[in-house]
Amino acid sequence: MNKTVLITGGSGLIGKPLTKALLEKGYGVHHLSRSKNSKIEGVKNFQWDIHSGKIDPGCIENVESVIHLSGEGIASKPWTQKQKKELINSRVKSIQLIYKLIRETPQAAVKEVISASGVGFYGDRADELLTETSIPGTDFLAHICIEWENAVDEIANQSIRLVKLRTGVVLSPEGGALAKMDKPIKTGFGAVLGSGKQWMPWIHIDDMVALYLYALENKSINGTFNAASPQPETNQAFTTCLAKVLGKRILLPAVPPLILRIILGEMCAVVLNSTKTSAEKIIDTGFKFTFTDLESALTNIYGQTTTS
Repeated sequence: MNKTVLITGGSGLIGKPLTKALLEKGYGVHHLSRSKNSKIEGVKNFQWDIHSGKIDPGCIENVESVIHLSGEGIASKPWTQKQKKELINSRVKSIQLIYKLIRETPQAAVKEVISASGVGFYGDRADELLTETSIPGTDFLAHICIEWENAVDEIANQSIRLVKLRTGVVLSPEGGALAKMDKPIKTGFGAVLGSGKQWMPWIHIDDMVALYLYALENKSINGTFNAASPQPETNQAFTTCLAKVLGKRILLPAVPPLILRIILGEMCAVVLNSTKTSAEKIIDTGFKFTFTDLESALTNIYGQTTTS
């Protein structure tokens, strides 16, 4: 019988297909959520509340692996001071609560923690090729990721394997960033954002799920890895390719950075930061991406064929 995995954020964009994949492979799956009832057949659901510090201790019973995906959506609400605090706390306090439970449970058998992080760690870096040893950025997106990763590292003094996946834009037919990007293009109002030269690291949802499974099942995998395709694209190239796959044309001029800053405020970093990541480290471990070029990834998602 396969082992049991505890997932935070199990109902999210990555969590749902990852849960399905784990169940299909015979793993036991535990979810932590604010609701007691599970919405996914075969999953054991346990309640927690990170703000009050409450967590059902049964969540780590027989659990050997924790996959930490929990976190408030980066662009779900304007970045007020309250929301900034929530963006950090939802990532940091959640894993700290689990670590506290592990330390207080003598029979806990957790052997590995695999956590999401973000390519926002690097900040706005123009055309610099970013590896896992590159220094972090200095903006708020970077601050979130630094705090996130530091919290995950807090268990490092115990015999627990740690893997952190700095995730790019996850391309999925179930929503997420892609649903926000394709909507204006579908309605004829698509446009390049800013200069269009900013790099966008991306990853197909199938590769994202495969990468979590790979990190889970390959015990030699340790440390931090960029989780994005070997071929990042600029915003202009991404927008053009998306329009091509959708059978649309980009008719509007690029949206100037100043306008985006006025509309989005500090949150404009989400679309204007340039992050050109390298996938060499994870590839060198033996991981193989199914989707390495953007057009094949988008064509797979939309189920359409394209012409040159």
